[in-house]
Amino acid sequence: MVFNIRVYGILVNNLNQVLISDELIKGKHYTKFPGGGLEFGEGLIDCLIREFKEETELNIIVGDHLYTTDFFQVSAFNANHQIISVYYKVSVDKELDVIEHFKNNQSKNSDNNNEVFRWINLDNITEDVVTLPIDKIVVRKFKNNN
Repeated sequence: MVFNIRVYGILVNNLNQVLISDELIKGKHYTKFPGGGLEFGEGLIDCLIREFKEETELNIIVGDHLYTTDFFQVSAFNANHQIISVYYKVSVDKELDVIEHFKNNQSKNSDNNNEVFRWINLDNITEDVVTLPIDKIVVRKFKNNN
């Protein structure tokens, strides 16, 4: 068994919208929070800052810890990997207009998987919006705390 550690950020703008990612991974569509995999020699915060910069071109400020997986979750991509996901609230410099930044922001990662970012009103985000099982729990916890 291999542990696959993932780190994700919950970014909410001044209009009470949360940033999510629509991504095509290995031919399947996923809607998830921005973030990704911990690399060897990296801490959780450094990983999240790197992932946000790579995916969104944003420099983030990592805030409060929101959730860490507390149950067994096998990877959707490898049955021999157990996923442990850590979620933080994140913010950006107040002077940056993050809404404008993502109006037409689309990126393509090195695996030729398309990733597009969009805002969803906090009132409209539900567990059904996101694909991954751990993200569904995070949506519920985040909405209950805000």
